Amino acid sequence: MGKTLVALAVLCLPAFPAHPALPALSADPVVKGPERGALVIVGGGRVGPEILTRFFDLAGGRDAPLVVIPTANGADTFPDDWSGLKMFKDFGVTTITLLHTTDRKIADSEEFVRPITTARAVWFPGGRQWRLVDSYLHTRTQREIERVLERGGVVGGSSAGASILASYMVRGARENNDIMMAPGYEEGFGLIKGVAIDQHMLTRNRQDDLEEVVAKHPDVLGIGLDESTAIVVRGQQFEVTGASKVAIHDGRIVKGAQERHGKKYFFMAPGERYDLTKLERIGKANRSEQP
Repeated sequence: MGKTLVALAVLCLPAFPAHPALPALSADPVVKGPERGALVIVGGGRVGPEILTRFFDLAGGRDAPLVVIPTANGADTFPDDWSGLKMFKDFGVTTITLLHTTDRKIADSEEFVRPITTARAVWFPGGRQWRLVDSYLHTRTQREIERVLERGGVVGGSSAGASILASYMVRGARENNDIMMAPGYEEGFGLIKGVAIDQHMLTRNRQDDLEEVVAKHPDVLGIGLDESTAIVVRGQQFEVTGASKVAIHDGRIVKGAQERHGKKYFFMAPGERYDLTKLERIGKANRSEQP
């Protein structure tokens, strides 16, 4: 099958609306993965073939319709040969739709979201996650992305495209990405609920940064992802895959070995799994369980 690239880019002047306040955090801890479909959440850096293989296996193959939403990047235009698509083309993906706008009215239109209605996979590349909030939060675009999961598809993202997928969004400040909690930019898409996701963890020495978030919001589970490393979330479990580690920050941990060493978080390695209901590590995955 020949490769097909469908490009749809709608450009308008940026719109910066006020965003709804973040819902009050529950006293009863609840962390929820998607009931159907899967998430592939990457900590930035190179997205290797192991991660891409998992992503497209979950989508139904490399010929599954893919929508890429590059808005976090901040460029005005995204041409057909945009460099951010190279990894998908090199991997043999056959149908890609490039979808971009900075106008919330367009993001809320039936015409704009049409490619998502038939997609089996959606991907958010890196950049600054506040741009995704300004363009897509609580629009028809977000709702159609949720329906990709409801149809059993897969949604993924890397760096900023990882943090936006959680219900609590870190590093959302427009001023810089060192601010962990930015009023007005703390709400993400909520495709995984009760969670905050940080990225570039060890590469940028960020492994302690989620501690202030879970200290203020102890019912939010913090997940720090290093570069070239992902969690694959299916239902109430995730598995670590890729090249490095993830860190689990749980504000409910008040005793134990982590605290005795001055840390409340612990690391997980590729192949290990985590139970989002019990909030505990559950060992390595059986290879036969993977799609």
